[in-house]
Amino acid sequence: MNVIDEAQLNKQPFDHDDEYISRTEFKHESAEIQKFGEQLAALSKKQLQMMELDEFLFDNLVKVKTIKPKTEAYRRQMQYIGKLMRTADLDEVKQKFQKLHLLTGNETIQVQKFERIRDEVLAEGDSKIHELISEHPQLDRQKLRQLVRQAKKELAKNPESKANKELFVYLRQNW
Repeated sequence: MNVIDEAQLNKQPFDHDDEYISRTEFKHESAEIQKFGEQLAALSKKQLQMMELDEFLFDNLVKVKTIKPKTEAYRRQMQYIGKLMRTADLDEVKQKFQKLHLLTGNETIQVQKFERIRDEVLAEGDSKIHELISEHPQLDRQKLRQLVRQAKKELAKNPESKANKELFVYLRQNW
């Protein structure tokens, strides 16, 4: 007769299997992937194109934008996107996502920089224009002065003036 002690009795077949993933662990991973899918779904179509995702995943991320949030169809579509992402190379997708966020973060910094320069030009006038021309000779002095004059005139009437936007666009394009 073979006597089995308590340690052998409670031994499970997966105790020594490194590849084994418990159901709870799998559900936690799936929930994380689905949350990441929601972050991807929040991106614009242009940003998704920049990421160069798998065509099927891309199509479903675009499709989820047409579905009303907080509906059963939206929830099912997000679960399906999570399922697609489990089969995709998740590390590669996350790297592309982080790279995209760095690019958009840099773009935001650039916009703030040009807004600050525009505001300085409007506040200081010719002295700042002269300084900008010396630093960036590709800028047209006459065009810059004309835009500043127009913007100052329109800013007195309306803070969101067309000339103010034109000055911003001119600085950004010709920098």
